[in-house]
Amino acid sequence: MNYQWLIDRVDSYIVDHSRTVILLFLVATMAFAGGLGNIETESGQQQFVEELPSYRALEQVQQDFDRSFSQVNTTTTLVQSDQNVLSKPALLDMLRSQERISESDPLRVEDTESPARRVARTLDPNATTLDAQIRAVERSTPGEIDAAVRRAAADGDRGTFRSRLSTDFNRRSASASAMEATVTHRAGPGAGSDGGPGGASEFPPNKEQRTKRLVAAAATTSTIRVQGTPPDTTTTTLTVVLPIALVLIVLMLAVAYRDLVDLLIGLAGIVMTLIWTFGFIGLVGIPFAVLLIAVPPILIAVGIDFGIHAINRYREERVEGRGVAESMRLTTDQVSVAFFIVMGTSAIGFLSNVVSAFPPTRDFGVTAAAGIVFTFLIFGVFVPATKVSVDRLRERYPIPTITQTPFGSESSPLGRLLAGGVTVAERAPALFVILVLLTTAGAGVYATGVDTGFSPDDFQPAAETPGYLQTLPEPIRPPAEFEYVKIDDFREANFEQEDRLLLYVEGPMREDTALERLHRAGRDPPPTFVRDGTYADSQSIATLIRARTRTDPEVRRVVERNDRDDDGIPDDDLSQVYAAMEESTGEDDLSGFLSEDRRSALVVYTVDGDEPNDAITDDAYRVASDMEYEAQPTGNAVIFDEALALVLETVIQSLALTLLGAALFLVFVYWVVEGRPSLGVANVVPILVTVVALVASMRAFGISFNAINGTILAIAVGLGIDYSVHVVHRFVDEYTERDLYPALRRTVVGTGGALTGSMLTTVFGVGVLALALNPAVGVFGVLIALSVLYLTSIVVLPSVLVLWARHVDGAGERNTDMGDARIGGR
Repeated sequence: MNYQWLIDRVDSYIVDHSRTVILLFLVATMAFAGGLGNIETESGQQQFVEELPSYRALEQVQQDFDRSFSQVNTTTTLVQSDQNVLSKPALLDMLRSQERISESDPLRVEDTESPARRVARTLDPNATTLDAQIRAVERSTPGEIDAAVRRAAADGDRGTFRSRLSTDFNRRSASASAMEATVTHRAGPGAGSDGGPGGASEFPPNKEQRTKRLVAAAATTSTIRVQGTPPDTTTTTLTVVLPIALVLIVLMLAVAYRDLVDLLIGLAGIVMTLIWTFGFIGLVGIPFAVLLIAVPPILIAVGIDFGIHAINRYREERVEGRGVAESMRLTTDQVSVAFFIVMGTSAIGFLSNVVSAFPPTRDFGVTAAAGIVFTFLIFGVFVPATKVSVDRLRERYPIPTITQTPFGSESSPLGRLLAGGVTVAERAPALFVILVLLTTAGAGVYATGVDTGFSPDDFQPAAETPGYLQTLPEPIRPPAEFEYVKIDDFREANFEQEDRLLLYVEGPMREDTALERLHRAGRDPPPTFVRDGTYADSQSIATLIRARTRTDPEVRRVVERNDRDDDGIPDDDLSQVYAAMEESTGEDDLSGFLSEDRRSALVVYTVDGDEPNDAITDDAYRVASDMEYEAQPTGNAVIFDEALALVLETVIQSLALTLLGAALFLVFVYWVVEGRPSLGVANVVPILVTVVALVASMRAFGISFNAINGTILAIAVGLGIDYSVHVVHRFVDEYTERDLYPALRRTVVGTGGALTGSMLTTVFGVGVLALALNPAVGVFGVLIALSVLYLTSIVVLPSVLVLWARHVDGAGERNTDMGDARIGGR
C-alpha cells in the first residue's frame, strides 16, 4: 500500500542517513529558537472575555468617554484601618498621605478621592485642595468633625462616601474601622493601554514601592496599605512548576529507560519539542496566557509516551538477536503508524477548541495541536535516528550500557499485573463490558450535575502561599504572601460589595427627548439596583446637569429655559444646554458621560455586589430595554455572567467535535491501513469511559467547569486515544501472526510496560501543576492527572477486542476457538 512505501522511505532516512536527519533537526531547532525572544505574556481574566459583546461595549465606553473610564488611566487603592478611621488623627493620616502622593511627579497623579476629603469639604466648602482640607481638619474640634461626618453621610451619595467606609460604619457615633481611597494616575509617554475596566497602563516598576514609602512617612497613627496591580502568577507558576516537573520526569524516565544514554536521548527530544512549540508561538504572535502553562506538561507526557514506546519496541527486537538497522526498521514500521494515529486524533481534539468563545482557549488549541505535530516528528524521526547513531557508536566504542531489556515481560511482577485485563477478557468479556457500560451510564447520569463557573477568583492566588512551597530552594521559592490578595480579601470582608453597572447608550443625544429617556429608564428599578428614592442610584449626563444647576446660576438659567415640564431635566434645545455645561467649570466633566459627537451616552448604575451575576445581568437588560435607544449593559457582573454562559457551551461543542472527529479519523485510518474500520470504534470505547469518569469525579470533588479547565475533556480524549491506539495497533500486528489470546497477552504485556511507564511519568509530571499558584491551573493539573489514571486501555480494551474478534472480525471465530482450546488444555 502507498502508506507502506512512505514508511519505508522514512525508515531509510532514519537507518541509512541518521546523521543527516539529526543535523536537519538541529538546524530546525535553531530556527524555532529564534522565536523564543518574541513571546509575550498575558495574565488575568481580560483575555477570556475580550470578544464578548459586553466587554466590547466596555471598550467603547473607554474610547468615547475620557473622564474616569479612560484606558490611559490606572488607579491605586489605599485601604486604611484603625479603631476609628473617622477620628481627627486618622483623617489627617489619610489626607496627608494623599497630599504626598499627589505631589510626587513620577506618580503622575490626576485625582484622589476619599471619605476624608468629603468630610473636610463638609467642614469647609471652600477647601478644594488637599492642603486646604488638611487645614480644615486641623482647626476643627472632634465634635465638629463628628457632626461633619454625619452631614456627609446624609448628603453624600453612596458611591462616594458610604460605600468607601467599612460595613460597621455608625452614623450616630461617626465611626468606622476602615476606609478606602483611590488615586488616579495619568499614563506617561510610551505607556501601554492594555487594561480592562480600570485601565492598566504601564508605570515605572517602582510606582507601588514609591507610594508605600510616601504613605508610611505620612501615616503616623493608623495603618494605610497600598493595593497596586494584581500579581502575575503565570511567570511565578512556571518558575515553581517546571523545575519540579523536570526532576520528577527525569526520575520516572530513569526507571523506565534504566540507561543513561537512552535517558539523555529522551530528554533531548522533550527539550526540542518545547523549543519548537514555544518558538512557534513566538513566531506567529500567540501570547503566552495562563492556559498555555498546561501545554508543556501535555507535550512532555505525549513525548515521554512516544519515546518509551519506541525505545521499548526497539529493545524487544534487539533481545531477539536482531541488528541495529533491522530492529529499528521493524520498530518504526510498527510505531510510526501508531504515532501518526495518535498525532491525528490528538490534533483533532486540540483543534476542536478553536470553536471556543474564549481567545486563550483557541490559542491553546492551536498551540497544542502544533506541539503534537512537532512531537510526532521529533519522536518519530529524530529520536529513532539518534538511537541508531548511538547504538552504532556503541558497537565501535565502549560506551557504557546499563540495560537494553524492555520495560515489562510476562515473567515480571509488572507483566503479571498487566495481564489481569487479559485474564478477564479470556473468561467473561461480555459480562465485563456490560458491567463497565452500566457503570459508565450511571456515572454519566451523575455527571450531568456538574457545575460551571467563571470568577475573578479563578485567576487569583491564595493570600498566603502554602507552607510546603516555602521549603523549596530560593531560586524557585514563591513569595510567602501576596499583599494584593490579602488587601482584596480584607476589602471583600469589610466593605459593602457594591458594583458599577455601565449602560452604553447609542442614539442622537441632541434629540429633545434624549435626556428624558435616559432618566426614565431608571424609574422603579429592579431589585438588584440600588435605589435613590423611586429611581435607581445612577450617574449620567442628566444627573450631572441636575447637580450643576444647583451650583452654577448660568447653567440653571439655560436649563430652566429649556425644561418644558419643570422636572429638572431639559427637554428642548439640548445643544444649548451642552454648550452651557462645557463653559461651566467644576469638578464634573461633560465628556465623562457624553461622547464628543453626541452620538452616545453613558449611564452608571450602582448595583448590589452581593447579588448573583445572573440576577444583575437580567435586571441590566431589563433596564436597557426601557431605554428607548439601543443600549448595551456592561461591567464586571455582566461580563462574567456572559462568560459563564459560554463555558458549558464551549465544553459541549469541543467534546462533541473531538469525539466525532477522532472517531471518524480512526475509522478512516484503520480502514486504509488495516482494512478493518470497526477497530476505530473499538478504539473509542475506553475513551468514553474515561471522559464520563472524569466529569463524574469533578462533580464529586466540587470542581466546576470554567474557562481554563473547559478544555480538559478534549485533552482527556487526546491523551486517552494516545494510550488506546498503542494497544489496538500493537494488537493488530500481533493478531496477524498469532491466535487471539496469545496476541492479546503479548500486546498488553509488551505495550503495557511502556504504557505504565508513560502513565506514571505523566501523572507525576503533569500532576505537579497542582502546585500552581493560580488555583484554576492547579485544579487543571489535577484533572489531567486523573484523566490519565482513569485511562482504561489496558483493563477494558482486552475484553472489547475479544468481542470485536468474535462478532465483527471475519477471522475472529477461528482464532477465538483455537484460543479457547488452548486455554482448556492448560
